[in-house]
Amino acid sequence: MPRPKSRTDTDLVDEIIRRQERLAAERGTWESHWQEIAARVLPRQDEFVRKRTGGEKRTERIYDATAALALERFAAAMESMLVPRTQRWHRLRVTDERLNQNPEVRQWFDRTTDILFAARYSTHANYASQQHETFMSLGAFGTGAMLIEGIDGKGIRYKSIHLAELFIAEDRHGRIDTAHRRFEYTARQARQAWGDRLPARIADCAETEPDRKFEFIHCVRPREDAKPGRADWRGMPWASYYVSVEGRDLLSEGGFHKFPYAISRYVTAPREVYGRSPAMIVLPDIKMLNEMSKTVIRAAHKTVDPPLLLHDDGVLGLSRGGRPNLDPGALNVGGLDDQGRAKVRPLQTGGRPDLGLELMEQRRKTINDAFLVTLFQILVDGPSMTATEVLERAREKGILLAPTMGRQQSEALGPMIERELDILARVPGALPPLPDALKRAGGAYEIEYDSPLNRAQRAEDGAAIQRVLEGVGPLAAMDPSVLDAFDKDAIVRILAEVNGVPEKVLHSEEAVAALRQQRQQAQAMQQMAALAPPAARAIKDVSEAQAAARRVQ
Repeated sequence: MPRPKSRTDTDLVDEIIRRQERLAAERGTWESHWQEIAARVLPRQDEFVRKRTGGEKRTERIYDATAALALERFAAAMESMLVPRTQRWHRLRVTDERLNQNPEVRQWFDRTTDILFAARYSTHANYASQQHETFMSLGAFGTGAMLIEGIDGKGIRYKSIHLAELFIAEDRHGRIDTAHRRFEYTARQARQAWGDRLPARIADCAETEPDRKFEFIHCVRPREDAKPGRADWRGMPWASYYVSVEGRDLLSEGGFHKFPYAISRYVTAPREVYGRSPAMIVLPDIKMLNEMSKTVIRAAHKTVDPPLLLHDDGVLGLSRGGRPNLDPGALNVGGLDDQGRAKVRPLQTGGRPDLGLELMEQRRKTINDAFLVTLFQILVDGPSMTATEVLERAREKGILLAPTMGRQQSEALGPMIERELDILARVPGALPPLPDALKRAGGAYEIEYDSPLNRAQRAEDGAAIQRVLEGVGPLAAMDPSVLDAFDKDAIVRILAEVNGVPEKVLHSEEAVAALRQQRQQAQAMQQMAALAPPAARAIKDVSEAQAAARRVQ
């Protein structure tokens, strides 16, 4: 049986629902904007103004798929540059630089990073697919959201949140600190989630109509009455409430140590909470391209199957109701006059579909530029390049992408990693024991990103090295001693880093020193072995000379 509602619960639920209604009213203009974009760029998420029926056709507004394809490439590029599945795209390190030299501390962070990546890319976590959907939302609507949940016995679970369900607010620093998610569960799903805390009507439907849907609100916001030191949810900095819209009941109350939603914006305008996207920038071009496609299709249709000009003497009136028979091999009696001239001619309008195609190509280029497709083709368009040219292209890409993708690291990936670590830290045995040195430092850590984007930004170092070596080359040919000014080991490691060489194929500094010592010892032994025969002959000659001298005496 559902528990009786207290006056406190009723007031809290009323306050949450009122705020939900205010947040929904404030973003009403956004929804019409998102709807217009979804219909032309991301039709599978076209549910802002009205709910769609499963399986319903959603591409009726699309006559040219350039924008939809560009969005797919945008999401794929964001993933490959920020969170590539085959690479360790970040690492953890202690904020105290002196502790980073402690082998025990370094090993702990390396091991923790490995555990984090294993949990993130495990089969039940569903991270890769959900991150792709989040990037799709980011490119189309300017705002992407991911929910990071701890699953008992299974680690971490990720869920990309459809923007139609999400309502957000910022704190005074411009950081998102409040999220309302208004979503639907069937009666059966609601019973699985909350059991006997459901309102009576939903509980009854779970028995009689288990697939009937009801609305719920998940509210996460800063806890104003947090009690520091308490181990339960009352001491957590983030409050969590699940509310049933049906019956206006508080279903559960809890909390989080870290904000569970990783929400990022592509760019934001002054005094706006939701982000603006590449699709918004080129929405006029997307709409124009669709209209151009329709026009060119009609023009091409007229060119291939033009209207016919008919003689009005009624001779052809005996054939198919006054229309010539256009079937292959058909006979049209009376189609020629007594001098053999055709009485039926195609109407040539003089249309230029080719001109329309040229104009459409200009619009396509603009759309691809907005979604960064052209930028990601920098290396593809010039495959035959020197190493210096490759580094220069990578440096250019890093400079152009830094503002866009750097925001994703600060707004989405950083909070996501903190939430992941918080979940794992509360699972017994999930993380290795904290080293004593790190305990004394308070366990403070920082995130160091090592994605292809960050390497592209560091490509300036590699390009500078290549330019200097090319300039020094002629001098070194005359006097090799000029190369003594360079730390060759440092050059190799920097070039390996900016070119994305895996760390595991490089020897550590200690291993390099040991290899060089072994090489020096081997060379010394070879020199001794090479000197042994001449030395033996010299000793023999001296001995023979001494013996001859004694015989003479």
